[in-house]
Amino acid sequence: MTTIRPETGPVVQATARRILPPAVTGQEWVLVGVIAALWVLLGIFTPAFLSPGSVQPLLVAVAPIALVGVGMTFIILTAGIDVSVGGAIMVCAVITAKLMVGADVPLVVAVLVAVVTGTLLGLLNGFLIAYGRVHAIIITFGTANLFQFLGLRIFGSSTVNGIPSTLEAFGRGEAGRTFGIPHSFAITVVVVALAWWYLRYTRGGRHLYAIGGNENAARLAGVRVRPRVMSSYAITGGLVGLAACFIIAAGTSSLDQSVGAGRELAVIAAVVIGGTSILGGRGSVVGTLFGAILVQTVLSGVTQLGWPSQLGFLFVGLFIIVAVGTDLLREKARKKK
Repeated sequence: MTTIRPETGPVVQATARRILPPAVTGQEWVLVGVIAALWVLLGIFTPAFLSPGSVQPLLVAVAPIALVGVGMTFIILTAGIDVSVGGAIMVCAVITAKLMVGADVPLVVAVLVAVVTGTLLGLLNGFLIAYGRVHAIIITFGTANLFQFLGLRIFGSSTVNGIPSTLEAFGRGEAGRTFGIPHSFAITVVVVALAWWYLRYTRGGRHLYAIGGNENAARLAGVRVRPRVMSSYAITGGLVGLAACFIIAAGTSSLDQSVGAGRELAVIAAVVIGGTSILGGRGSVVGTLFGAILVQTVLSGVTQLGWPSQLGFLFVGLFIIVAVGTDLLREKARKKK
């Protein structure tokens, strides 16, 4: 009987090394070019777009999408998906808001509660997917409804009012910025940098690529597939909790039941437009950050031009179709080689 060496044997290392993307991919440069072109055009037609009063709110809006997008990139690299992040954001946000209103807890405690809550929700998803052996979209579609029900029950009423200004340090007003950069966006960039390093230079990161590239081959080579998959959902859950704090900080002193609604679509759009293959095994968190900036630029630009808001969804949808179509054509060409 052949003995399979546990964890990172030469086969895994070699396989992962082959599928790792270059430090900066061509698609990321294309995204930078598209974003730059859009900013120039919007600056010409609506000069106020490039003012600090417009750019800062845009970066505040980008932060939670990109932050959750980092975790979603981990998941999609393993050929999974999580459509429950909107419901999870609602649960984390309402628990944090109620705790702040009822107990006036310090900022650190509020953030920890949100992150722990999100991690537990992510662990639930990860456990069911990794050990239940049911497709991720079915599990997370079910938990999306479960989380939404839980969030609505915790809300009790339609809104939570009187949220203290503690979380303003993340991005609302002067207290939330340093040198004009919203703290939430700066934290997101740091998280993206850490995630980029993790995926590229650690054994755990390379395993995620290997699982998405060929799960059976990764398992035979000694990768502990189930724990890796479960951890990717747990990490996403933790980032969902932090993103919920960013969302509370970006709003007013009230939180309503629409928090989290549609966020999963924006996050998945950012990841896919950012170049991560929906088939798994290829992608980067840097692309996800650029994808989030592109999505939010389109939505903000449509608003500032005074166009119907539906056009924003139309343009984002077209970007997704182009990105997915390009990915599928690239995969087809790769298989022909």
